[in-house]
Amino acid sequence: MSCSARPKAVQYGAGNIGRGFLGQLYAQSGYTTVFVDVDAELVRLLNDRNEYPLKIAGKKKGTIRVADVHAVDGRSPEATVVLINADIASTAVGVHALDPVARSIAGALEKRFESGNETPLDIIVCENLLDAGGYLKNKVREHIAAEHAGALDSRIGFVNASIGRMVPIMTPEMRKGDPLLVVVEEYCRLPVDQAAFRGPIPPIEGLEPRENFVAYVERKLFVHNTGHAVAAYLGYLRGHTYIHEAVADGEILAFVEAAMAESKLALIRKHSMDETELNDHIADLVRRFGNAALEDTVARVANDPVRKLGPQDRLVGAANNAVSQNVTPQAISLGVAAALCYDEPTDPEAVKVRDVVDADGIEKALETFCELTADDVLTQLVLDGLQRLENNGWIDPNTKRRRTS
Repeated sequence: MSCSARPKAVQYGAGNIGRGFLGQLYAQSGYTTVFVDVDAELVRLLNDRNEYPLKIAGKKKGTIRVADVHAVDGRSPEATVVLINADIASTAVGVHALDPVARSIAGALEKRFESGNETPLDIIVCENLLDAGGYLKNKVREHIAAEHAGALDSRIGFVNASIGRMVPIMTPEMRKGDPLLVVVEEYCRLPVDQAAFRGPIPPIEGLEPRENFVAYVERKLFVHNTGHAVAAYLGYLRGHTYIHEAVADGEILAFVEAAMAESKLALIRKHSMDETELNDHIADLVRRFGNAALEDTVARVANDPVRKLGPQDRLVGAANNAVSQNVTPQAISLGVAAALCYDEPTDPEAVKVRDVVDADGIEKALETFCELTADDVLTQLVLDGLQRLENNGWIDPNTKRRRTS
């Protein structure tokens, strides 16, 4: 642990977003950062070096050093006291890991309350989930002692954030020479829910407090994530390896832009968002998707179709949101159809989807993973999208898989 007088940030999750985004923001803002992670080797390396390299992939290429960092194993006794004197905390662990992290946070907050530290603590929740802050707070409440429930409500803020920075999975080749290296794009802004803070909003570089934050969360999920997913699933069907290759494919790009435009119109109607600002955002996203220096793979973005086909997630969630605003989500529904045809054998969640499709058909998969019935307007739109994929020659009409020749 650092003995300096610098403010202390605790980051749960030392993965690509933890190190590749939040760690950078904290370091640039003068914080000592303590990462909490269950990867023992990663914890050891961070403690041995107290810094790691961050490679910026874009026009402003270069490598920066993120310094004054430490780490604790999330299963160790040290993790139970890590929040006692923390000034800010955050999570970036992935939706599937939120339950065990909530248990760890609950134990650490109990120690903070018992220490007599009555200063409010805000936890920035950086997860791809609608109202991730509310979800994490409820999970923490399940594990915290009853006598601390009042302090949890009054002193601890669970702040939703919108993660826009793209960080590819680091391959062994990319890590060659330095296992702590993270490659990131230039974009380095973190919109957060202004109303959720319990303490003063900290002066963290890149932090952007926003009112009406649900609009920004939906913009991230239903524009950024939706466009990214459509590019990935169509890119897979077309045989592309990288996202930048997919968006360089004019036929794919047309569908990606159309899907984001459908979500844009829904957001304008729902939240009165500025159309010019949204148009600029979409144009910037297309540019960023096309960043070849990131080497972001189709497999990474398409990974876990079970979650991404969920009724509130980036595909069906975006389509439902469009329908609620009287927008017909034809391009988004084409993306749903493409996701149902994703048959990457190394992705266990893709295998689950394909098993249902192969055994019982697309309609059963829509019911199982998307919660769509035969009478739902989206069901017909997805079936229309599937027919379009067949007509375009992107999938085999018999197997509903990508063509192999």
